[in-house]
Amino acid sequence: MADLISMAASAAGGGLFGLAGTVLGRVASYVEQRQAMAHEVARWAHELKRRDLEIKAEGARVAAEQALQETQGRWQGLAASMAAEGQIGPSYPWVDAVRGLTRPGLTLLLWLSSGAIWMGADASGRAAIIETASFAATAATLWWFGDRGPRRPSV
Repeated sequence: MADLISMAASAAGGGLFGLAGTVLGRVASYVEQRQAMAHEVARWAHELKRRDLEIKAEGARVAAEQALQETQGRWQGLAASMAAEGQIGPSYPWVDAVRGLTRPGLTLLLWLSSGAIWMGADASGRAAIIETASFAATAATLWWFGDRGPRRPSV
């Protein structure tokens, strides 16, 4: 009977040991799956962040390209305007006098109207008015008279 008890105890001990091994194996598998899942989540979060940055970079590139095109268009417009002005030849003296007084007259009118608007505005409206009017008057003055300097003879 002692042999039978010894054999039953050995079988029960082996069974318990095997069961403990199975439980430990399942726990280890569960931990590995959680780590793999955490790694996948981190990888996809990184991929999402990378894609988001790519989209933002592409948007910035497109915006910069549009700004460049707009600036180039403005310069081309200015060049065409100046070329057209240069193509105008001499005419009757009174036509040249009117053409010569147009820019100064418009500039003076712009500055006077800016001042009149500013004087008539309340304190809260003056900031916006003065910014806009100053910008327009300064741009007009510099553009209209910027190309009025003495012309160098072409060689």
